[in-house]
Amino acid sequence: WVFVWEKGYQETDSVVSSVTTKAKGVAVTNTSKLGYRIWDVADYVIPAQEENSIFIMTNMIVTLNQTQSTCPEIPDKTTICHSDSNCSANSADTHSNGVKTGKCVPFNETVKTCEVAAWCPVENDAVVPKRNILPNITTTYLKSCIYDARMDPFCPIFRLGKIVENAGHSFQDMAIEGGIMGIQVNWDCNLDRAASLCLPRYSFRRLDTRDLDHNVSPGYNFRFAKYFRDHTGNEQRTLIKAYGIRFDIIVFGKAGKFDIIPTMINIGSGLALLGVATVLCDVIVLYCMKKRYYYREKKYKYVEDYEQGLAGEMDQ
Repeated sequence: WVFVWEKGYQETDSVVSSVTTKAKGVAVTNTSKLGYRIWDVADYVIPAQEENSIFIMTNMIVTLNQTQSTCPEIPDKTTICHSDSNCSANSADTHSNGVKTGKCVPFNETVKTCEVAAWCPVENDAVVPKRNILPNITTTYLKSCIYDARMDPFCPIFRLGKIVENAGHSFQDMAIEGGIMGIQVNWDCNLDRAASLCLPRYSFRRLDTRDLDHNVSPGYNFRFAKYFRDHTGNEQRTLIKAYGIRFDIIVFGKAGKFDIIPTMINIGSGLALLGVATVLCDVIVLYCMKKRYYYREKKYKYVEDYEQGLAGEMDQ
């Protein structure tokens, strides 16, 4: 067991890795705010570089042409008002978009909310819109291969939908609210064999919480803004709430190679265990089994002491 299965004759070490990621492809959207638009890597990968991970935006809420002014807050149980007395001036809640001015203004034809000094119009996100390279791999192969657990398990190019599917989830559902996926790369190498036989194994799992009863903020999202000035010199911005999937690349494994020191240590340990096994068997047979007296007679031979026997002969 120690030598064959656990490879006790080898010295092992853990993996030290550095991960690089790259996304390719384009997408098309047609919305009422942005119209018909093509998205490339520079648009949907935010930020452009991360350490051991990559974020791909799959959904978003766009608030165009925001300026610093006053406007009605988004209606909820803390912002709906009937008069100015319901709005405390110069106050701000944890989830508010700005500082209250103390005025109660119409949000639409039927609802009034407290006015805030903020980037206006404020964002309304109440409704989310629905919608490792081996040495023998060549450039030609990379241009045509797609990872498949059975047909092509060593291709380092993955389709996003296949990653989520292999983890047991739906890409269409995950793209709406976002999430975090783990791409696990396992290197388990026997360096006593050829280096070409040291191959990675890929597996996928979802890392964010999917327990609907204990999930305060499901999915994965964040906000960023693009600032500009209009023709009059006033500062404006476009606020984007981005939903997407962050892919974390997790590398782990070990490598082993023959070394005389662990070999001798395990041989000595094995011999010592054999000695302990003999003592343990004797204890069980001589003290625990029903026929222990029979075994004791067969194991031990009682002889007369030599000096006592010699003294008896002289007396005679």
